[in-house]
Amino acid sequence: MLPMFSGKLCQCLSVTRFPSILFLGVIYVAYVLVGGLIFWKLEGCSCITNKYSLLAITVLKMIKAASLSGLSPDSNDTADGFWKFTSSSVFAATVVTTIGYGNIIPLTTAGQIFCVLFALFGIPLNVVILNRVGKYMLAIERNFSLKMMWWVLTFLYFVVPMLLFKEYEGWSYAEAIYYCFITLSTIGFGDYVADHNPAINYPEWYSCLMAAWIFFGLAWLALLINHSIDLLESVNAYMRRRKNAQTQVEESKEQPEKGLKGEET
Repeated sequence: MLPMFSGKLCQCLSVTRFPSILFLGVIYVAYVLVGGLIFWKLEGCSCITNKYSLLAITVLKMIKAASLSGLSPDSNDTADGFWKFTSSSVFAATVVTTIGYGNIIPLTTAGQIFCVLFALFGIPLNVVILNRVGKYMLAIERNFSLKMMWWVLTFLYFVVPMLLFKEYEGWSYAEAIYYCFITLSTIGFGDYVADHNPAINYPEWYSCLMAAWIFFGLAWLALLINHSIDLLESVNAYMRRRKNAQTQVEESKEQPEKGLKGEET
């Protein structure tokens, strides 16, 4: 059983050119991390010096300004602002994946210009990477049990994140599942955002794990949506064949009736 499994795995890796995927993955990760570093340097310092006069603005503007600056309305903690290196890297990942929660935005002119340039080259790179990873996952799916594959991926990309978000964010299971789908489908409403509560002391690995989950989860959900499209196309083709068959049967019944009428005349 083990030699058969390893043989299928080797065949899968050779078909999808795993080394090229790994190389592109390294470039992608480096691109996101460098982008996160630049966002951190451009926006992180401005958040410290950009103080708002809490007495001169309305309560709504006060809460919004405090939130964008990394201040918690529930406590006096700042958590170094939201423009930490980890959160900046996650922001860079949401830019290239077009999720765009809108909860954290570049406020400086330099940061906004860099965001445009970063997205201009990062989005095509993200599409290329997701396409390669999607083909890789499809090759694995064809070589192994389909049901087992989907159960494992569903557990990794929905069940495990759901448990983590419930533990660290304090969300309910429904809210965690909702956030998972809204994020991986790149809808990105921004009403629920993980790793964004300054009142919570997140572990250092939390942001890195989130970035990895977003990337591979996007490829998996895209593959799932493609399967759904194939299923709908198959149902549509079946309905067309059935309709054509019924039309042929009706036409075959009408021809003898026309022949009998012609003989009577």
